[in-house]
Amino acid sequence: MAATIFHLRTCSTCQRILKDWQAGPGVLLQEIKSTPVDAVQLDAMATLAGSYEALFNRRSMQFRRRGLHEQTLQEQDYRSLILEEYTFLKRPVLWLDDVVFAGNAKATVAAAAEALQARGLA
Repeated sequence: MAATIFHLRTCSTCQRILKDWQAGPGVLLQEIKSTPVDAVQLDAMATLAGSYEALFNRRSMQFRRRGLHEQTLQEQDYRSLILEEYTFLKRPVLWLDDVVFAGNAKATVAAAAEALQARGLA
């Protein structure tokens, strides 16, 4: 796998970032609503990111709706929630062979763009 970008088609932030990254044909785009992240992908990304929590989206509408903001979540909870509900995956996620960039923070987006450029994928 050269690179995969996990995104949500209906997310305007994802669309803006995808346009900025200008990912080339060597980058697989995986739309997480129609093709959710599977356990193998998630486990590998969590290993690279350092935790499942690093991939977890606390801004998901489901986070407060389910009362999760009032609970103390463990790593297995984050894993289960992401696998259960696609909106719990922080997005976009760029997974290059040995590194994961998750979320839309300016520094993260810039570092991901730089990594794509350095590998000739943008």
